[in-house]
Amino acid sequence: MPPSIGLLGGSFDPIHLAHLELARCALQQLGLDEVWLIPAGSPWQRGALGADARQREDMVRLAAQADARLRVLDLELLRSGPSYTMDTLRELQAAHPERGFVLLLGADQLENFLSWKDWERIAASADLAAAPRPEHELRPAPELLAALRAGGHRLLRLHMPPLAVSATLVRDHAARGLDLRGLVPPAVADYIERHHLYRPHPAPHGHP
Repeated sequence: MPPSIGLLGGSFDPIHLAHLELARCALQQLGLDEVWLIPAGSPWQRGALGADARQREDMVRLAAQADARLRVLDLELLRSGPSYTMDTLRELQAAHPERGFVLLLGADQLENFLSWKDWERIAASADLAAAPRPEHELRPAPELLAALRAGGHRLLRLHMPPLAVSATLVRDHAARGLDLRGLVPPAVADYIERHHLYRPHPAPHGHP
């Protein structure tokens, strides 16, 4: 079954232009019908998040408004416990058996793929599509390629300019009160400013 839906998950703390460029490239190069953006409820490989679940979802929805082919799913936000990709993939495949899915990744995530929970089951269940990231080349582990082939799936390579944008960079700029243009969509920049996200907490009164 050819993939018709791209799945792009992440903490989105916050969503930024490299996420959206990855979605755009996948839509264009893979002929996808839509890309579904899936904010993680509790990313198990991440420490404390700078924005809460509702704020991260709000920012993803604001970013998605620019393209009707982007859809936001809140299923991981509604699920208790850590957010695991295999659980999400299984739920979506059961709910939409007529659709083909492809997981969209950056090269940095691809490098880390063998540390994901149930990575072999993921590779046996869906195609992967990966795009380069600054300082990260597309070098899939041989074990991953073997698992994909065994399940009749592929690793698809996306051609995407390696944008030097990351959530860490956005949070750093926001913390220092710097302009976020060129890093996130304008509506997301306005949201971050309006809600004072990623700003350092003031010291308690009487302390430096």
